[in-house]
Amino acid sequence: MEKYLPIYIWQTDAWPNWQFEMADLALPLADAARAQGMLYGRLADIGFALREEANLLAITEDVIKTSEIEGETLNAQSVRSSVARHLGVDIGALLPADRAVDGVVEMVLDATLNVNKPLTSDRLFGWHAALFPTGYSGLSKISVGAWRDDRTGPMQVVSGGYGRQRVHYEAPPATRLSHAMQQLLDWMASDSGLHPFIRAGIGHLWFVTLHPFDDGNGRIARAIGDWLLASGDANPQRFYSVSAQIQRERNAYYEVLERTQKGSMEITPWLTWFLGILARAMTQALQVLDSVLFKSRFWQQWASVPMTERQKKVLNRWLDGFEGNMTSRKWAAIGHCSKDSAVRDINELIELGVLAKTEEGGRSSRYVLCLGAGEKRTD
Repeated sequence: MEKYLPIYIWQTDAWPNWQFEMADLALPLADAARAQGMLYGRLADIGFALREEANLLAITEDVIKTSEIEGETLNAQSVRSSVARHLGVDIGALLPADRAVDGVVEMVLDATLNVNKPLTSDRLFGWHAALFPTGYSGLSKISVGAWRDDRTGPMQVVSGGYGRQRVHYEAPPATRLSHAMQQLLDWMASDSGLHPFIRAGIGHLWFVTLHPFDDGNGRIARAIGDWLLASGDANPQRFYSVSAQIQRERNAYYEVLERTQKGSMEITPWLTWFLGILARAMTQALQVLDSVLFKSRFWQQWASVPMTERQKKVLNRWLDGFEGNMTSRKWAAIGHCSKDSAVRDINELIELGVLAKTEEGGRSSRYVLCLGAGEKRTD
């Protein structure tokens, strides 16, 4: 008689006894640890104010990108204002509070700041309620602050339009969730002796495999990973964003996740990929830190140069890293002024040596920031 082969890992007899080969993980684990050491080494050489700015940038990016992965676009300035408000960081004028943005910010900050607070079902329910303050996901009413009940059918991850739908994954039935989630929470509360990077990879996979909520499972899985990383660091500040790196490698993320959830309890390939994501996120954070240092040096260089409030606002937005080159059209959009006013702003700063016009051709002139000894930055 042909033996039944389970489709998903939660259907295997070994569930949830995760298996992996530490020998195969030694090199990627060392690479991630080396990247972390380089990042923290750089941070040790800068002052409190710059560390605070780097933390603000990392959390802002994390909030934006963890939402983008789920197809939700948040206003970057609203997110930055919300993060600054919650951290008590002075960034000048703050935008009005946005409850949808504040909810994601509160979840991300709770995961990283309150590392000594145990992760319980009630705490996860609070995170879920923060993500869906209206009780709706889009136009659909969902159960908020509670495990899903599968009233409308099994929880499935599906892609494709009507008639062309493909089921990538089906989660365990709701009747198993209470016990299954308690197993996960007990594991996270225990001292497994595993490296924090390994724990974060397992915790992320375990939660997203259970898919215990009607919606928001991906964002909460990434927050759980952040909580496990922060617990291992014993450092409430977050200087890198795993969510941002997952967004950059989104297709690979879904591919390795689907292969893992349809495989056995041997998850070495998943952990190898996750450790690589960590290493690349920390390497990317070094570039963010370079931007923070450049911004500090820029304002030190030009502190005595008279500028209008609009010029300072646009330059700060530029220094905070919007994408692409600066043009008069973008300047006008950021500064909420006419194109003629933008051109005057730019020409004044060129005369002062703060900006320089590039030699690139095209329909619109492009500009770069200047910083002593001919150093320039385009974006």
